[in-house]
Amino acid sequence: MRNVLAAALLFVGFASPLHAQSGSLAPPPARTLSLSGPRIGISLLSDGVVSELKKNGVDVRPTISQFGWQFERQFYAKEGGVSALNEWVFLLGGLDQGVAIPSLSWLAGLRTQEGAEFGVGPNVTPAGVALAIAAGVTFRAGVFNVPMNVAVVPTKAGTRVTMLTGFTLRR
Repeated sequence: MRNVLAAALLFVGFASPLHAQSGSLAPPPARTLSLSGPRIGISLLSDGVVSELKKNGVDVRPTISQFGWQFERQFYAKEGGVSALNEWVFLLGGLDQGVAIPSLSWLAGLRTQEGAEFGVGPNVTPAGVALAIAAGVTFRAGVFNVPMNVAVVPTKAGTRVTMLTGFTLRR
């Protein structure tokens, strides 16, 4: 009898937390949206960054073109509220000057329902490793999203400022 009572108490003890997790107390699952797409823009390089690149065998002027792709996932927590973002941005800079300077950034950030956005994360280029700080706004036109972003990357060698735009399709 004692074993049956212990088993019953154990069953009830485990059943209550399981019921609470599956009932109406649990938050709704987050929705996600892929907003990946092409990016195009320019970067302004400080004299120190141009010198650092030159030490690595890359001779460029202080303004370079940028072409690339942004892999973005947007997470909705609540309808009409702020969304969380996770972005990987791969760019090739300097193609207008006959060089290909790779850049990879991983940004985590937030976007409002109106499209204002902010993100921060690591950036890796031949000029060094640094922290990228980005902000911008995304305009919606039907199924198209058109982002307009500015990123500032301060490094030991100097500062890089990049302005990007592009498009994505809401699916």
